[in-house]
Amino acid sequence: MSDRLDGEKSGTVAWRPPRWLRGPRPEKVPPLVGTAGAVVGLLNLAAGLFPRFRHSRLHALAEVLPGTVSALAAASSIVVGILLLMLAHGLKRRKRRAWVAAVALLPVGIAAQLVYRHSVVGAAFSLALLAFLVWHRRAFEALPDPRSRVKALLNFVALGGISFGLGLVIVNTHPHKIVGDPSVWERIKHVLWGLFGFEGPVRYVNNVDYTVGYSRGALGLLTVATTAYLAFRPEHPAARLTEEDEEKLRELLAKHGGRDSLGYFALRRDKGVVFSPTGKAAVCYRVISGVMLASGDPIGDVEAWPGAIERFMEEARAHSWTPAVTGCSETGGQVWTRETGMDALELGDEAIVDVADFTLTGRSMRNVRQMVKRIERNGYETRVRRVRDLEPEELARIQKAADAWRDTDTERGFSMALGRIDADKDGDAVIATAHLAPAEGEAPGPFGDLKAMQHYVPWGKDGISLELMRRDRSADPGMNELLIVASLQAAPGLKIKQVSLNFAVFRSSLERGEKLGAGPVIRIWRGMLIFLSRWYQIESLYKFNDKFQPRWEPRFVVFRNSRDIPRIGLAALQAEGYLELGLPRALRRKAPAEPQPCAHKDEPITADAVGTAA
Repeated sequence: MSDRLDGEKSGTVAWRPPRWLRGPRPEKVPPLVGTAGAVVGLLNLAAGLFPRFRHSRLHALAEVLPGTVSALAAASSIVVGILLLMLAHGLKRRKRRAWVAAVALLPVGIAAQLVYRHSVVGAAFSLALLAFLVWHRRAFEALPDPRSRVKALLNFVALGGISFGLGLVIVNTHPHKIVGDPSVWERIKHVLWGLFGFEGPVRYVNNVDYTVGYSRGALGLLTVATTAYLAFRPEHPAARLTEEDEEKLRELLAKHGGRDSLGYFALRRDKGVVFSPTGKAAVCYRVISGVMLASGDPIGDVEAWPGAIERFMEEARAHSWTPAVTGCSETGGQVWTRETGMDALELGDEAIVDVADFTLTGRSMRNVRQMVKRIERNGYETRVRRVRDLEPEELARIQKAADAWRDTDTERGFSMALGRIDADKDGDAVIATAHLAPAEGEAPGPFGDLKAMQHYVPWGKDGISLELMRRDRSADPGMNELLIVASLQAAPGLKIKQVSLNFAVFRSSLERGEKLGAGPVIRIWRGMLIFLSRWYQIESLYKFNDKFQPRWEPRFVVFRNSRDIPRIGLAALQAEGYLELGLPRALRRKAPAEPQPCAHKDEPITADAVGTAA
């Protein structure tokens, strides 16, 4: 009965082949298929690089063929080997195009190994992989990834270097067939000329010239051809938030936005979105290095979350992406793990301050209170307003100042960043600014009396979430404390009841590791986190947030299996802007002339808040 189609319900019985004839489901394909492709590629590469070493019946047959046939076989074996190595990762991820290319290349590699190296074992391995790929053809259905022109440049540099290295090997694998004793420089020139299809200064005997010449030319042609393909192939559209998607998300946030402080960050325009079948929930994501990375909890009605999560997982399976979630709440983590079978790991804690409970009085707030009073005595004043209440000229000045105070080439932020300040669409956001009038006879700065700014995005109807902190380098230390305190004190007038501050990674580990009686494992882990704090804001961000006596809400990362964690971590660093893989700055295409968006709350935090925006 399991082999009947659903047509049985309408009175007809349709037959389909039993499971053993239909091939396995995509999940049943062994992940070692990529390793097998790499091994076969290495065998083809070795067969083309090194001359035959034994006589056989195949050798006797090949001797009657013209010398150019053997030379072409050697060149073909090298090209097929390199391409199979490049396709190995695509085969592992069940990419359809990688399967098509591998099935087309393997017969060529088999013929090349038999003609030139006479390697029956290598040909047998290739034939076995070909049979496996044909039998499991239905498993390779993953769609292509979003494309980037950067891959063309990386391919040219990497494959060009590899081709040059293999060319040197090819030139020197026939030492007894070389005429004379050419110098190292002459051999290098021979390789370089050969990559461009020209003869070099090195000469060989016994038709070895054909083999070496065709092999070098094939390497050069392969480098140029693959680079041109990557550079000029049609773009596969990357995930972007459309106007229609944004309107749907805003409707969901209007109803359910108060549930998650990270909900509003779903409106970043470099995120894609999948909706539940009912449209009552959505998951926003971004694809980086083959990882489909969602952030925060799903948007919308909790009852509809499973439908959106299922659509998310279907999209990940269709492209063979690695699904992951970063920064979800405890409730979100429970739903994700229940619906997908994935695991969760505590990533850190979010600092949330309840406005009604905040006060500067008391011993615990002494340092913050003294710092704020000192800055106010120096003449600084603060203003906290809704973005829609700012004049366009002042808002433009604040945007320019925020860009100028950033000392990195790229904007940072993904899970807790909106990436813009927009009075039209994000008018409910809050901006806190610090001002200092110039001294008598002193010229005002490029941004007038503006010295620091903070940007908060809406969190439901009665909350805000800190998105961005920037300050002038010449401003007094403590600008961040000053503006946070000003925002908390102005919150009741803006009908705000709770404020989400920065996210502290591994906060609980830092806290437990410094307590009396902490075990050796947690102490070692805390020491590693403090060491990493030299480059990343781990301990300093935790200490800064803790000044305001917040309540800590845990946040989690959800992953499929443990071996995906390094890859997910790399993708998260790229998403947040801490790791950039792309063109050098001098070669980047200039962005269109428009106001640059602001990033998230990533200004370096120290004990006295000295630093500039990162």
